[in-house]
Amino acid sequence: MSEEDIRAARLEKVDQIKQLGANPYAYGWESTDHAANLQENFADLPNGEEVNLEVAIAGRIMARRVFGKLAFFTLQDETGAIQLYLEKNRIDEGMANIDSDAFNHLKQLTDAGDILGVKGTIKRTEKGELSVYVKQYTILTKSLLPLPDKWHGLTDVAKRYRQRYVDLIVNPEVRQTFRRRAQITAGIRRYLEHRDFLEIETPVLQSEVGGADARPFITYHNTLEMELYLRIATELHLKRLIVGGFEKVFELGRVFRNEGISTRHNPEFTTIEIYQAYADYNDMMALTEGIITTVAQEVLGTLQINYQGEPVNMTPPWRRVTMHDLVKEYTGLDFNSFSTLEAAKAASKSTGLEGIEDVPSIGKLLNEAFEQKVETNLIQPTFVIDYPVEISPLAKLHRSKPGLVERFELFIVGRETANSFSELTDPIEQRERLEQQAARKAAGDLEAHGVDEDFLTALEYGMPPTGGLGIGIDRLIMLLTDCASIRDAIAFPLLKPEKAESSPESTI
Repeated sequence: MSEEDIRAARLEKVDQIKQLGANPYAYGWESTDHAANLQENFADLPNGEEVNLEVAIAGRIMARRVFGKLAFFTLQDETGAIQLYLEKNRIDEGMANIDSDAFNHLKQLTDAGDILGVKGTIKRTEKGELSVYVKQYTILTKSLLPLPDKWHGLTDVAKRYRQRYVDLIVNPEVRQTFRRRAQITAGIRRYLEHRDFLEIETPVLQSEVGGADARPFITYHNTLEMELYLRIATELHLKRLIVGGFEKVFELGRVFRNEGISTRHNPEFTTIEIYQAYADYNDMMALTEGIITTVAQEVLGTLQINYQGEPVNMTPPWRRVTMHDLVKEYTGLDFNSFSTLEAAKAASKSTGLEGIEDVPSIGKLLNEAFEQKVETNLIQPTFVIDYPVEISPLAKLHRSKPGLVERFELFIVGRETANSFSELTDPIEQRERLEQQAARKAAGDLEAHGVDEDFLTALEYGMPPTGGLGIGIDRLIMLLTDCASIRDAIAFPLLKPEKAESSPESTI
């Protein structure tokens, strides 16, 4: 049967249910248990034994096996699955005052995908299957569309993201990913709140964006008659809070960047930014290590994990190494030895670096060498420290290394997971760096931004020494749930609209 034929047949069953005086779309149901609780509580029940304890449970019918006066359904709820043992005489007797032919109606009017509520006792069959021995049932929701037979076999992978609700129904491991995501974000918040950090929400709509080099989304406010931007970072408003007297603040939320899409990038994604007064990037390294190892241990129960077949040891302390030393380790180039940009480019080309003809400074060339030759090799947790000032406009100059700033990025499985600075608090120097960015914007750089005068005004009132940290939540989820793509870690990733099918009623 085609999907249209199946839908038409199920609509006929909806009418039949109504004719019996029942509602195929019920208002509610009171459960006493979930599948996982029952499986755990009666794990030791011997084969063939029944417990005279009435339970009520609800869930989706995932499979049906009908044998005359006997049927077995698999019922799935949020926690797992359990078998329903359905016997004609028992159900007809249990529902005599509701429906004298209740068992046959159950056989004829239900399908895989329907949501069912049942009451009964607990029984383990002779074959060892724990079951709810049903006395009464209620059709709570009639499903009109069939579940896929082999969802894993779909060649259109995007369909799993587009119809995530179906993906969640038929793939328990996907539900587990998003359950763990919720546990991880809750664990991060607990960790910070226990250390007296406050979560304070900052604006999503902004008149001037900043805090990162990224192309923003632009929108328009009709009443104010002005262009606005979706935030690309939460940094500058959180720093305003530090100026205002809060000493420990953070925000876990969505940011938006009008950039490419890949297995590591989604236009809207989740970050946490954390700012602590009277701290520096060394304190932020300790904080990063503490957050990630704590939530990993809480959620996974171990710090020895595997990501896409690669073992990763999350046990602290993690390696701390400068960008200069890593580039020298993997390329042999010592960027401290170059006196001119031309000499650095010539040496870099000999190692196979590409696309460096227009790189304007030795610091940016160092970063190019790191990105091309080092990043993908950093599988174990590694703090890469002390970055060139040219690529870090919001970081404080290194206290002992000219040309560098006090910044680190955390790399795990070859990708950046966190970024941190000893924050720049000098308003004059900050203005110079933002004006350099504004010049790049005027020259056509779509990722550069203008000068946020209000932020500079805030700095002129005085910001205490501050350590700042940003963690990419989606990438952390990918790591801790073994997701190959960021789309597997986001419940509803952005996708292009699907082309309209020939039928206007198509559900695909």
